[in-house]
Amino acid sequence: MRDLGVGFRCLLQGQRWMARHGRAYGFGLLPGLITLVLYAAALVALALWGEDLVGWATPFADGWPSPWLGLFRGLLTAVLFALGLLLAVVSFTAVTLLIGQPFYENLSEQVDRDVSPDGTAPESALPLWRELWVSGCDGLRIVVRAAVWGVLLFAAGFLPFVGQTVVPVIGFFVTGFFLTEELTAVALQRRGVALRDRLALLRSRKTLVWGFGTPLGLAFLVPFVAVFLMPGAVAGATLLARELLGEQERAADAEAAGSCEGFVRNRAGAFDPGPVGGLGD
Repeated sequence: MRDLGVGFRCLLQGQRWMARHGRAYGFGLLPGLITLVLYAAALVALALWGEDLVGWATPFADGWPSPWLGLFRGLLTAVLFALGLLLAVVSFTAVTLLIGQPFYENLSEQVDRDVSPDGTAPESALPLWRELWVSGCDGLRIVVRAAVWGVLLFAAGFLPFVGQTVVPVIGFFVTGFFLTEELTAVALQRRGVALRDRLALLRSRKTLVWGFGTPLGLAFLVPFVAVFLMPGAVAGATLLARELLGEQERAADAEAAGSCEGFVRNRAGAFDPGPVGGLGD
């Protein structure tokens, strides 16, 4: 249970870090806004021409009598739009991170330098095009994994009682896990941690991951909130990555920065005290 609080604290510290760095926050908004415009245009196009697409895909129903033809194609159109909306929600973070790779990479490095005792940040040894390729491939793999879980949970939702109570809760935790993986990938990939190792690392501290990702996933359900929380989520995920790798060192004095569970330094040099102890206690 303690890890839940630590994960949530990382999320809050990331948002607070962004609040103190207005210029970085402004640049961090751009990828989310670009993705939002692209997705909105795609969904509007699907709403306008989805019925025509369904009609083209179901020529066998052309001779059906009324009202069955309209009901059948209307239902398929609604299902098509619902699937498009689901895909948009699942893939929004991955696409935003891919579009904003240079922005978020720089943002994550700033966080590392700010909280690192020696003021340095790990740097990727890969060229930019290679980083984009790896990010795209890893993001696609995560979206596929999340989609498989979505199908399984959707099917389980038809079970009496369990489908209306337990399944939605499981769905939020699954969403939180994959959302955290996508966000921590910015910092962990820069450290050379491969996807398989990232997943193993996150599974080893699932409670910590849920404390970070589940409330963030709930917040992302509110329209447009994801765009404005994304920069802070990347900052918080960088802090979480440092916790997972044991890189954070609790400051012995006011000259060093601390972890999500120790001390956090603001730009003015003041410190906010957190609970005593580290993740390893």
